[in-house]
Amino acid sequence: MDREKKRRRQSYRVIASEIIMTLAVIVTVISLAFVVSGYWVNSDFKVERQGLLQISSVPTGAEVIIDDKAAWLQRTNTSKVLPSGKHTIKLKKDGYDSWSKTVEISEGLLYRIHYPRLFLLKREKEKILDISGTTLASVSPNREMAIMINNTTEWKLINLDREKAEINIINTSEYFSSASVAEGASVGLFGGEIISIDWAKDNSHVLFKVKNGEEIEWALIDVKNLKNSTNLTKEFGATFTDVRILDNSANSLLVVQNNNLHKIDVSGKVISAIIVDNVVSFDHFENEIAYVAKLDSEFEVGITKIGDSKLEKLETITDPAKILISKFYDDKYLTIIQNDNVNLFKEDDFSRIQEFRLSFVPEKMKVGHNGEFIIMFNGANIATLDMESTNIIEWSLGGERYGWLDDDMIYAVNGGELTVYDFDGLNHRVLASNVSDHFPVTITSDKWLYYISDDSLIREWLVEH
Repeated sequence: MDREKKRRRQSYRVIASEIIMTLAVIVTVISLAFVVSGYWVNSDFKVERQGLLQISSVPTGAEVIIDDKAAWLQRTNTSKVLPSGKHTIKLKKDGYDSWSKTVEISEGLLYRIHYPRLFLLKREKEKILDISGTTLASVSPNREMAIMINNTTEWKLINLDREKAEINIINTSEYFSSASVAEGASVGLFGGEIISIDWAKDNSHVLFKVKNGEEIEWALIDVKNLKNSTNLTKEFGATFTDVRILDNSANSLLVVQNNNLHKIDVSGKVISAIIVDNVVSFDHFENEIAYVAKLDSEFEVGITKIGDSKLEKLETITDPAKILISKFYDDKYLTIIQNDNVNLFKEDDFSRIQEFRLSFVPEKMKVGHNGEFIIMFNGANIATLDMESTNIIEWSLGGERYGWLDDDMIYAVNGGELTVYDFDGLNHRVLASNVSDHFPVTITSDKWLYYISDDSLIREWLVEH
């Protein structure tokens, strides 16, 4: 009898333990589901729905102050659960300037801030190179190289990502009609006017648009193997009004000839049949092309894929428009600008996400880092479409001489004063004076700030060394 009672008691205990474990698993799963959905218990033991903030910085390890409250060991790069609503985020680090922004945290959603940059207050400055005679300069997409152009046919290609800058000479005399070399001369003269410069994403090629008298010519210069360079205008015996690099290595190009869009295979020296006729504007992302084409009295907005002859018509509009295709997270978007009107569409079903009216008419557009924002320019006027919040912000630079400092920051030079801004116009800081406004400014490897002053390439250290 005693043995039977012990067995029953053990069975009851086992059953009770299993019930408790099952309940614990259920409670844990429900709790995690609530946490994932943004619910949290605050200090007053009240349940409220919250969001998640992820914040990083360059350099890392900056102190994060939220709503003027600092927490022990609260540093970048980290995540923080916050109640929904507006919060002021400040970053501080000894020896560096500060950064701040007010953000809107949404219930159950993630808000990422990856772009804050803090600048060393006491920066060591050094003269790297005498560049007297340079008339134009351009920096590669990875910001590791710069090409220095002068009135001769010998240009300097400078590797910026070295303790000691490496210089290679590029002789471009064979690739431009506007270049001339006198008999017996070692260096020719370059008499063309460079209209635009565009780099391949892998930094191997540079596409030049050059005006030679009344003629326009396009040349694709291979900076890694100069012999593979080509004058596209001569090679294809055609006048192109627009040329875009299609792939990472610039072997494929998109060109507009007689208002028709074609694809060029550079190595195969082949130009395709017409992809889109009567094209007004176009943009591409990977193998997709978004376009605006002229019809009889209207304009067609559509998309197509490289190698696919089918055009997918999305909408008919009454006025010409600029178009931009971009990707944010896993979704693709189309931005269409008609005069001062901006419309943002989701590409898969062409549903309108937002519509904005600007105070100016944009002339240029640029997609930011990982598609997280879209910038629209006209002179010193800028509009930033933040894809995280799908809000648009208008702001103005101190001058019309500007460029990209890195993937997320814009610089402007006005009266020799170098000022930097976040992509949304916030956190503007003056970094240097006596800076030339005719040459680019850039940051390389998060270690060096480069600019030109008094015909010299100047480098400032952004980190202690």
